[in-house]
Amino acid sequence: MKQIAVFLLLWLTSPGTALLGQNTPPAYMLYHSDGSKADYKGMIDQMAKADVTLVGEFHNNPICHWFELKIAQDLFGKDSLLDIGMEMFEADDQLAIDEFMAGRFKAFYFKNAVKRWKNFKTDYKPIFDLAKDHSDKIGFYATNVPRRYAGIVSARGFDGLNELSPLAKSYFAPLPIRFDTTAPNYEEMMQMDMGHGSNINVTKAQALKDATMAHFILKNRRKRVPFVHYQGDFHSKNHGGIYVYLKYGDKSLKIVTLSPVESDSMDFKEEYGQLGDYILVIPESMTKTY
Repeated sequence: MKQIAVFLLLWLTSPGTALLGQNTPPAYMLYHSDGSKADYKGMIDQMAKADVTLVGEFHNNPICHWFELKIAQDLFGKDSLLDIGMEMFEADDQLAIDEFMAGRFKAFYFKNAVKRWKNFKTDYKPIFDLAKDHSDKIGFYATNVPRRYAGIVSARGFDGLNELSPLAKSYFAPLPIRFDTTAPNYEEMMQMDMGHGSNINVTKAQALKDATMAHFILKNRRKRVPFVHYQGDFHSKNHGGIYVYLKYGDKSLKIVTLSPVESDSMDFKEEYGQLGDYILVIPESMTKTY
């Protein structure tokens, strides 16, 4: 065994190996918003001191998912306490998630008890399993509005929610939903061509999702325990979406945001600076998960 270790050490430090390492294409680059290169450990330290961390993702990008898992593992490793929230689970599944985390039923029933995204097994299950393995110290929260209610708003606006039952209303942010078309990302969304005569209700449905995710973060976060939340990047980039609704609820919150970018260059570009506190640049040629 000692001979093998010595061989590996010599191989790793040989000139040829060093050259190979220098020519290895980077899988990602991490930057601060000012364009300076960010230190991963320093980022984790800042996230551990924040009240909430919003990690944006591209749903089919493996580097995003690996980075999310590493962030959860390393935040938990610092203090052995963590709260996790995910857009990928809807609020009406929280009871079944809690029961499964507590061992009330077997994994066989989980796939029918909880709505799961098609890439759950490859992309989100590792984080879910981390929470389950440490369920006495990690809180796990389904923060998204049930899709059917977002569909109501997309078709009829916020007024369509008024006729729902009290139980139904418990699965999304309290009415009335504050809505500002000039908030970051919403103005952009209003101008998108989605095949509708007007995008106002589609944008309101987006606001319902953002407000609901912020609502459940605020409802479930514990004082002095980091809360990391994972969502599609459009829900948090430019310090918009969930970030805005968190600040509506508590202006004093210390929030850290991370936003990914897919690019043909690993260099920082000026337009990235507004996206988040940390920018994760990923090769646009990166293999997709689905």
